[in-house]
Order: sequence, then C-alpha cells, then structure tokens
Amino acid sequence: MSTNQPKKPSKSDRTRAQILDAARQLFAEHGYDGASIRDIAALASIDPAMVIRYFRSKDELFARAALLDLQLPATQVTDRASIGDAIIRRFLRTWENSPSATGMVILLRSAASNEFAAEKVRDVFATQVRPVVAPFGDPADAGRRAGLVASQLLGLATCRYLLRLPPVVALSHEEIIRDVGPVLQRYATGAD
Repeated sequence: MSTNQPKKPSKSDRTRAQILDAARQLFAEHGYDGASIRDIAALASIDPAMVIRYFRSKDELFARAALLDLQLPATQVTDRASIGDAIIRRFLRTWENSPSATGMVILLRSAASNEFAAEKVRDVFATQVRPVVAPFGDPADAGRRAGLVASQLLGLATCRYLLRLPPVVALSHEEIIRDVGPVLQRYATGAD
C-alpha cells in the first residue's frame, strides 16, 4: 500500500536552500557588492567553500537569488484600453504579495553599483516588459515604450519599497492605480 507522502528534501537540498535564503537576505540588505561569500556562509552556518561548491561563483549565486518574475499580464487577456491599469495592478500585487519581490529588491539595490546586477535588470525588462507592450503600438517603437513603462515601475518601486518615501508609502493601491495607470497606458500604447 503506497502512501503518497511528499519526499523529504535531501541534506543537499536543505543546504542549497539555506545558502539561497542567506544570500537573498544579505543581497537585499546590502546589495551585490556589500554581501560577501563569507558573510553569506556565516549567515547560513556553513563553510564558505560550500557556497562555491553549490553555486560555483558569487555571480551564479546572485543570479539565482535575484530571480524575478514581474508576473505582468499576458497580452492575450488584456485589451488595449486597459493595459496601463493591468500592468500597475499586477506590479503592485507582485511587489506586495509575491516571493518575486525579494528578487526585485536585490536587483534594485545592486544595479546602481554593479554592472552584473544592472545587466540582470535590463534582461528582466527586455524579456518581461517589452513583450507585454509590443502588441499595443507601433512595433518599431516597442523598445522606447517598454523603457518608459520600466522607468515608471522602477521609480515607483525605488521610492515605495527601497527608499520608503513617506508620501509614496502612504498611497493606497487604488491611488497608485488611479495616478500611475494612465501614465503607463500612454507609455504602453504610444498614445498622445
């Protein structure tokens, strides 16, 4: 008789998870340059050589810790008239109710001073924002429109979640949606 009980994680899986948890915490607090392999290992209560054994390099560990899915709406289910609203609603939901938020904090905190992290941010927006806005305007203009959408999202995230500017933190979701949604709509569609 089989009891479909979930398989217990191996010691190796638990060690890998400990390292990733420690890396996420330290990268989010101190950025890429402020978190060392030695610090991550100390927080994970393991030898620094184990970090390298599991992740080969600080860059690889960072890339795994900073995985980010913005969970933007699929263009097949979003119509042109509401793309700005859909983007900001999904972005707020992702930031405030998703494990992906840690990845964004890590990337934002690190990107200003580290080229590897900056490249990861560029990649996220090239692969996640551009495809969402591309169908809603001139295809030749998709990069510019995606860049403008990204500037709004990154600015909001920086002010609300990293810098914690009191007036921005105090805004309700509905206020943000009302004020930022139309701007994203104009940027996403290229409408004047």
